[in-house]
Amino acid sequence: MSDPTLPRATREIVERRRNLAPGAEDAFRAFSKTVFAEGALDKRTKQLIAVAVAHVTQCPWCIEGHVKAARSEGAGPEQIMEAIWVAAEMRAGASYAHALKAVQAMGDGAD
Repeated sequence: MSDPTLPRATREIVERRRNLAPGAEDAFRAFSKTVFAEGALDKRTKQLIAVAVAHVTQCPWCIEGHVKAARSEGAGPEQIMEAIWVAAEMRAGASYAHALKAVQAMGDGAD
């Protein structure tokens, strides 16, 4: 990714972020470590979920990082792409479901 509007996470900028709010930074890292640890879901499944969510939230850093993490946990390209398609369906499904609100707001259609 080479989008000039999105800064790369250099050591300098990461350290500056941490120095501005070290408690929050440390808490977030601990939270992240806990969330992605082996548990009721295995690490690979958690990373596939993260890949899907990263596409819904449209975070380029998250996409890159979690695709790499999913691969390192043994996820294959087909599994990663399938997770992305699940995300796409869920995002499109929200518009589909919310269309009921628009239909309701239009009333019975008798003008």
